Amino acid sequence: MHPDPTADLLTLTYRPDLGIFVGRWGCQPAVEALPAVYRELKQQALAAGCHYWLQDIRRRAFNDPQTTQWLLTDFFPEMSRLLGGRLAVAYLVGPALMEAIVNGPGFREPGAFDNQPYVVAFFGDEGQAIAWLNQQRLGSR
Repeated sequence: MHPDPTADLLTLTYRPDLGIFVGRWGCQPAVEALPAVYRELKQQALAAGCHYWLQDIRRRAFNDPQTTQWLLTDFFPEMSRLLGGRLAVAYLVGPALMEAIVNGPGFREPGAFDNQPYVVAFFGDEGQAIAWLNQQRLGSR
């Protein structure tokens, strides 16, 4: 058996008590490591069957623009389709990365995703992120 190559980068946990799938990034990943990490994320998310994700990226310093574009145009729509419903992703970010994201050229508020099969939002507080995910779940019923 081979060790999980993603274990140092991302810890994934399904929280049935909260109804959320949690990913905690342990460090800033090298871009070339991301395909294996996202394959593992996809596999575990599908196994959990959960549409509500909390991605803790507080230990990351930047987002790769190409990866972000791929997430928005390919990965999130595919996950929504495979899960059979709208995907809601709450990113928990540190202050410096939050500033870079919201001031970046491609930033969109959650309302801009109304016609998408997914919605993404960014938070500096974990409690607010979980509350938003709960609102998304209640709104989808």
